[in-house]
Amino acid sequence: MPDRTIVCRCEDLTLEEIRDLIKKGYQSIEEIKRVSRCGMGPCQGRGCRQIVAQEIAGATGKNMEEIKMPKFRPPVKPIKLSILLGGEDKNA
Repeated sequence: MPDRTIVCRCEDLTLEEIRDLIKKGYQSIEEIKRVSRCGMGPCQGRGCRQIVAQEIAGATGKNMEEIKMPKFRPPVKPIKLSILLGGEDKNA
């Protein structure tokens, strides 16, 4: 993929930026997430996590199975705030 390819649409991060972070020594998805916010947007990494893992594996020579996936924090999928507040919207 070209370096200008957007990897994380939520945080507007390109493949070049991810590759630069890996070259700087960030070798886990969790580290990259903490320094770049990659995977911290509304999709919670559903769009970018796998691409970042593939880039780490390719750069480090590891197998994909060796790349530790970050833990999901609730809510795992978007929900309406009214549900958390106890007032479920009947029209939804």
